Amino acid sequence: MEVITEGVNSLSIADSSPSNKKKNRIQVSNTKKPLFFYVNLAKRYMQQYNEVELSALGMAIATVVTIAEILKNNGLAVEKKIMTSTVDMREESGGRPVQKAKIEILLGKSEKFGELMAAAAAKDVLDNEEQS
Repeated sequence: MEVITEGVNSLSIADSSPSNKKKNRIQVSNTKKPLFFYVNLAKRYMQQYNEVELSALGMAIATVVTIAEILKNNGLAVEKKIMTSTVDMREESGGRPVQKAKIEILLGKSEKFGELMAAAAAKDVLDNEEQS
């Protein structure tokens, strides 16, 4: 739980455009953090905001889709919206412009979200008691 809190506190948004000021957006990288860091962070965001927007560019798109599918298959989330686009970027400084694919997936809490999270929390408590 401390790792999730630390990750939430250290998240930074690179773009200052109004659309990137959303508090419930997670910009996923496939190199910086492990997959389940993002899964757990998305659960936390859904608890706080009732929905979460997962966003990725290029090669990280597969990671975002995997995160969304894990949450949906575990019954925690429902898919609300999927948006795809391309973004113009520059290779390094002064390099030629390149188009990168972008995906944004908006997930909302499922009807059983609270029940499933409570069951998972109870299981964690039991597992911790057994280890003591």
